[in-house]
Amino acid sequence: MRRATYQVEHEVSADHWWFRGRRRILTRLVADLPLPRASDARILDAGCGTGANTPALAKFGRVFGVDASPVPLSLREDRRAGLARLEHLPFASGSFDLVAALDLLEHLDDDLAGVRELGRVLSPKGRGPSCGIDGGWLLVFVPAFEQLWGLQDDVSHHRRRYTAQSLRSLLTRAGLRVRRLSYFNTALFFPILAARLAMRVVRPPVPTENNLTTPALNRLFGAVFGAEAAVLQRVDLPLGVSLLALAQR
Repeated sequence: MRRATYQVEHEVSADHWWFRGRRRILTRLVADLPLPRASDARILDAGCGTGANTPALAKFGRVFGVDASPVPLSLREDRRAGLARLEHLPFASGSFDLVAALDLLEHLDDDLAGVRELGRVLSPKGRGPSCGIDGGWLLVFVPAFEQLWGLQDDVSHHRRRYTAQSLRSLLTRAGLRVRRLSYFNTALFFPILAARLAMRVVRPPVPTENNLTTPALNRLFGAVFGAEAAVLQRVDLPLGVSLLALAQR
């Protein structure tokens, strides 16, 4: 991504509706996983960027962050992250109980190689007294549907958006077992689709879509998006702006 895009993301990530809603969903999902206790669990934040998700993940274990670009790492307020190509991670096989790849795969030229590498560093079996026997988890968030391609995809240098079928196929080809697959950001799907179509006609004079909000809309969208965290604990959703998957080796 461009430095200006990273800068805006860093500035708005604490309060912007999209980041807050996504963190609520992330926290609920991870809380339901059979991980080791927080003092034992090892978590990789792959493609950690400016560190927006590190505090949420740190509730569940020791977090290691990596990113392929030095730009977002320079904007982080902590130094719990390092520079690494995501297709060649500097960790031994089986190192992590949870690997979080949150809006990462769409940036990779070869997403299959990336998923295989993420799977390599997953623990093949559970660790610790409170862990289940099934081993480490890969949690993936990706943008959904090429029809939703917009300004944010362009400035973020996305290579693709996904469908449930294409994401399942990718994870399966990488040798992983898909445990759960669901769309999310469902309630705002049609408003966002309409906005993206409109922006193809009238390009807004802003560096990223993160600038396209007002305090009132930010509160409204944050409440709507955040409410999906409770829904996703119970059901998978058939449509949405984004996709999530949980997979294991």
